[in-house]
This record gives sequence, C-alpha cells and structure tokens, in this order.
Amino acid sequence: MSDVIAYGGDWNPEQWPEETWEQDVALMREAGVNRVSVGIFSWSLLEPAEGVFDFDWFDRVMDLLAANGILANLSTPTASPPPWFGDAYPEALPVDADGRRLHHGSRQGFCPSSPIYREKALRIAEQVATRYRDHPALAMWHVHNEYGCHNARCYCDTSAAAFRSWLRAHYSCLEALNEAWGTAFWSQRYGDWAQILPPRATPSFTNPGQQLDFRRFSSDALVELYVAERDLLKKLTPDVPATTNLMAGAHWDMDCWAFAAELDVVSTDHYLVGARPEPHIDLAFAADYARSLAGGRPWLLMEHSTSAVNWQPRNLAKRPGELRRNSLQHLARGADGIMFFQWRASRAGAEKWHSAMVPHAGTSTKIFREVVALGAELAGLADVVGSTVRADVAILLDHSSVWAQDHPAQPTADLDPVEEAKRWHAALWRAGLTCDLAHPEGDLSGYRLLLVPALYLVSDSGAANVEEFARRGGVVLVGPYSGIVDEHDRVRLGGYPGAWRDLLGVTVEEFFPLEGTIALDSGATGGVWSELARTTGAKVLDTYATGEPAWTRNEFGDGAAHYLTTRLEDDALAEVVAAVCAEAGVEPVAEAAPGVEVVRRSHADGRSYLFAINHTGQDAVVRPPGGAPVTVPAGDVRIIH
Repeated sequence: MSDVIAYGGDWNPEQWPEETWEQDVALMREAGVNRVSVGIFSWSLLEPAEGVFDFDWFDRVMDLLAANGILANLSTPTASPPPWFGDAYPEALPVDADGRRLHHGSRQGFCPSSPIYREKALRIAEQVATRYRDHPALAMWHVHNEYGCHNARCYCDTSAAAFRSWLRAHYSCLEALNEAWGTAFWSQRYGDWAQILPPRATPSFTNPGQQLDFRRFSSDALVELYVAERDLLKKLTPDVPATTNLMAGAHWDMDCWAFAAELDVVSTDHYLVGARPEPHIDLAFAADYARSLAGGRPWLLMEHSTSAVNWQPRNLAKRPGELRRNSLQHLARGADGIMFFQWRASRAGAEKWHSAMVPHAGTSTKIFREVVALGAELAGLADVVGSTVRADVAILLDHSSVWAQDHPAQPTADLDPVEEAKRWHAALWRAGLTCDLAHPEGDLSGYRLLLVPALYLVSDSGAANVEEFARRGGVVLVGPYSGIVDEHDRVRLGGYPGAWRDLLGVTVEEFFPLEGTIALDSGATGGVWSELARTTGAKVLDTYATGEPAWTRNEFGDGAAHYLTTRLEDDALAEVVAAVCAEAGVEPVAEAAPGVEVVRRSHADGRSYLFAINHTGQDAVVRPPGGAPVTVPAGDVRIIH
C-alpha cells in the first residue's frame, strides 16, 4: 500500500459547514493522519438530480487533502442511492422474503440484481473516476461500502429471474438441479425453469438445496457488482489499487473468499461486541481471518471505532488505553493500515452516537489525545510495513457450510458453526498460538495442524484435500457434525462423518443432541452434542461412561487424524488442542502469562517484531526465545524489535 502505516478514517466533510474543513485538516496533521476515506455517502450531493452532477465542492475537498499531504481512499458512492433513485425506479428497491418492498430512508436501498441500479451506479462511478483520475490525492479506490450489510438477499421478480439464470449456468439441465435439491421430497420436482423462485416465505421449511444455492447466488451478485465497478475504474486508472471493505468475522452473508480474490488489497471493518466477555479474542479472530483472506499479505483495517458504536443494545465506551491496544492488535496480526469510522462525530443522523477521532466534546478529550498519541506511535513503526505473520495451524472455514447449517431443520439449534470456529480459535489464542483461517479447497501445504471445528458441508475436493494433508504428515483435529453432507447439502450415506470415515477410522451410527452435559472417563465434560460411534481402525483416547468413543486418533499415511464426538467444554477443549499442537510440533513464539497476547511479524530478510499485548490488569513478563525477559505493564503493549 505504501511505505508508511496508513492512518486515518472516514472523512465526511459534506456533513459540516465548509469553514470547518480547514480546521479538520489541521487537526488531521496534528494527529498524524496520512489517509482518509472520502465520498462514501456523497451520491445525493454529487448527483442531486438524475443526470445533474455537482463536483465543485468535492474538488475543494480533494485539493485540500493534496495541499496537506493527505492521501484519499476515494469511494464510489454507490452504497447509498439518493432519494431520486427510489422515487424514479421503485422496481429497483429491495424486496424481503415476505414480499415487502423496502423503501428509501436508510442506506443500501437497492436490489443487487437490478439492471437499473447497476446502470446508475456505474454512471456515477465513471463520473468520479473521470474527474479525479489524475488527482494527486488519489491513492486507492474504495469501491462501494460494506457490500450486503443490509441488502444481502433480495426476493423480487428481478432477483428471481437472475437466480434462474445463475442456476442454468451452474446445472447442466433441470434434472440435475432436481437431483441436487432432492425435489422428489414433498412433491417439489420442477418441470420448467420458470417455476423456480427464490426461497420466499412458505408454510413450512424451505428446500435446503434451494436455500443454499440462493445464498450462493446472492453472494455472487454482490461480487459481480464490485467487479463491474472495479473493471470500469481499472480502465480509467489502471495503476490505482481497488478494494472494498469486507466485514470479515462478523458478517456471514457474503463469501469473503470469493470477494477477496477480486481485491487488489484486502480491507475489512471490525467493531468490538460489548456482549462478548473477551472481545479482544474476537478481534484476533477477525484480524486472522482478514490476513488469511489476503493470502498472508498485509491488509488494511478500513474501519474500527475509537470508543462506543451506535448499533448494539448497550454501546460500551472503550477504557483508557483500549483504543491503542485494539489498533496495535490489528497491526500485530498483519494490518498495514489502521483507520476508523469516522473522523468527526456526526451531529445528526442514525450514527450520531458512534464514536469518532474527533468526538462531540472536541479535542480536549481522552479520545483525541489517544488518537494523536497513536498517530505518533504508528509513524515510528514504519519499518513494520510489508512484514507478514506466519502460522503453523489453520482452522477450516467455508461460508457454504455455514449457510447450509443455517437451515432450521437441524438435529439441534445449539451447535453454531461460527461460534464453534471462534471457540476453537480462542483455545489457540489462550495457548499463545497464532492461526490462519483456510478454505477446505485451498492450499494447506504450509501448515502442520488443521482444526475442523464444525464443517458440516464439504465438497469431494475439499474432503480429499484434508485427507492429502494428513497423508503427507499433517495432524488433523475434526469436531462433531463435520463432513456430513456434500456441496448440495445431501447426506453422505454409509455412516457419519461421511466425508472422513476413512481418514478418522470412525463410523457414527446416530447423533444424540444433549439438553445438559455428558461426562467423559477422563473427567472432562461435553455438552450440546454426542454421537453413537464405533472405531474402524482408530485408537480410543477418551470415552463416555457407557464406553462409546468420545475422542479418537487414527494414523493416516504419514500423519494422524483426531476426532471428537462431543462439544467439549472450554477447559477440556484446551487440553485436546494442546495435545494435538504438541503432536504437530506447533509452539508459541514466546512464553507469556495468561491474557498476554504475543504475535510475531517478520520480513523476508529476517527482521522481525514481537508484539506483546497485555489484556490483563497486572504487569506481566514475556520471555522471547533467546532474548531477555520483557515486562509488559497492565493494559499496555510492548513491541520488541
């Protein structure tokens, strides 16, 4: 991205009188801001009436940035069509599953499959790109904003027609679709493509295959919108990188793997969820996911908050020092840019209670003092730019599996695949281990250990990829209710877990979801889930009181595969994770006390930076390998070069 850490946030000067703009830029320079995102929600001002454009005010914004040495992530303002759009083209507004057409008055008020929306979006994008293609402030294209945040799926007739076209492209014939969806059940067999609809509200459960493919189609429609804008921008500015801000780890309606493949630079937004007891661990998950989407390359934190957000039931303010810890935690896990929403807190509008770099109370505040201090610190860390984080362990994650398991007709509603992935990640975090997230069909050759917490759906190629990983010497740990169905959400017959019976040396006859807990012979406790299993070659490492296997290990090729038939409680899961890490030779980068996070970023030439982040209320000692012990004060961060 650059040779300095990008630092700044969304600047929305259109919300303020022009006389405040010079003051804003002066404060940005005081804070060390070198990058801002502009124009994100400016469509109604840049095109106040259809076909009527006004760029004079925005010229002054861009010129002001350039004159002060501040670069722009210049947005195409297509995330929020103006009022005239909905008024003129009501058929382009989104429709929900109950058939209600949603109206203008918030943001993302459009159907992703609407040709009218695409036409108008590309027109304003072309206007912006043509005008500012050679502007000295332009550093990156910020395409749209948070695709699918509020309109991930539309059920209108236009979407229905687009869905049918998508299905025709993915299935060789209608009979192949009928087979994939199992439409012989409940008399759902289709005799004509025109009979197929999105999974609108029905008297009972929708068809699982239909629901899954509609989620895939809807994600692809959003990717197509991004690609259309990006390709237009590339024609006009071939040397300017383009991105869009994903919401990795928080928003599951889009296939982030597919989106990331189209980005020049992976960028993401992250906000702490106050209801989580240890939100900094959730932050680590999101940051690891963003880095993994980037293929291990540095990525950009496009948005996070200086303090409270505005959209949770209880919007908790950050304590002194938390803004810095959060920012440096993202930096430690591979970000080369630390940016916020937004620069100046809004006086009006739906996000007026969202914190900002300049709060309502002004500059004589905790927040602004911390913003200035962080800017100075990041300026001194420019050598970190371009370095990467290496992980020996990966957690497998696939959006199609999450979507399939989201169908309501499951053995239990208590086994959440996203929460399981985060829980297993947290076990690694507490063990001091950094991990990647990986797609089942991706390149797994660089890892020693694979964790498969809850991969309900896996394709044949994904299943074979995991087997090959073990065959070549890797260690695998598979959690319950994994490998159960194929890519169409059809059960793999012959005993569970169908995809990996040979790999695991186990056959499961029946699932036994739990209302309470279940004891294991080792003294460990499981909950939510159990299985009636028998080994077909695996060694039993732990059992239920009834004698059935709860934890097994099977040698496979040059490696080994472990299997859990219950959802172990946190302490027991930590012991199993520790055991498989030891078997795989996975170790922390440094010795540290519980609650102290240690991550290493390294350059190819051997220069490295050990980030030690103390999330506790007590001073702690970190012992780097071969180095002197370092004391990290309570709530503080130390970076060891």
